[in-house]
Amino acid sequence: MHSKDSEALVAMIVDAVRRSAVHYGLWFAEAVHQLGLEKALEAEREAGDRAAPIIAARIAKALGMDASDGPAALLRGLDQERLSALLDALCVNWLALDGVWFQAVEGLAGMDDAKRVNDTCWSRFAPLEARRIMAMHGLPRDGGLETLKTALGLRLYSRVNEHEIVEETPDSFVFRIRQCRVQAARTRKGLAEYPCKTGGLVEYRTFAQAVDPRIRTHCLACPPDPHPAEWCCAWRFELGEW
Repeated sequence: MHSKDSEALVAMIVDAVRRSAVHYGLWFAEAVHQLGLEKALEAEREAGDRAAPIIAARIAKALGMDASDGPAALLRGLDQERLSALLDALCVNWLALDGVWFQAVEGLAGMDDAKRVNDTCWSRFAPLEARRIMAMHGLPRDGGLETLKTALGLRLYSRVNEHEIVEETPDSFVFRIRQCRVQAARTRKGLAEYPCKTGGLVEYRTFAQAVDPRIRTHCLACPPDPHPAEWCCAWRFELGEW
């Protein structure tokens, strides 16, 4: 059993992670405000690439682990099943954080302000996620629809929501969310679907254009739009010179 001093240290460690995460996010948000999104994305790439091995090495050293191979040291010894489960947990936690922030702002300022904050966050996070995916997986800039299809399958959402690609042509494809974790939870609680179309318009457009600015995004249906039972929302991506 932990002593009171140990419990206090545990609480301080958890809060240090929380404060660090908020501070990192504030740096990115203010860089967007001061420098514009494109320069902020470049700054985050440099800062994040430098920070990851530094953070991992210090944590590994503090835990008495070999830190010679950087962040991998913290996960060494986990088999593929546990690593996959951990990644799934992180993705669901990301969605949970998004939800609790929305609810907190909604409780303080109402639905309209919460949606406005939500949409602004997506206008920054979706391009960041696209660039991180491309950097991690060696996907080419301006790689067209094939690169976008690959990138969509590597999003945090891809491990949370069931999705599919349909209706492909040489210059377009349709991406559908078959099962949305948020909407399914609301249905189980007897609630109406959350009207996420405004956020989705920002999210998918900015994600696709971060992959390739020639891609245009069209919403086929997204709540509060009516849609068939077999999918929740659908988006058409088209490539062309505009």
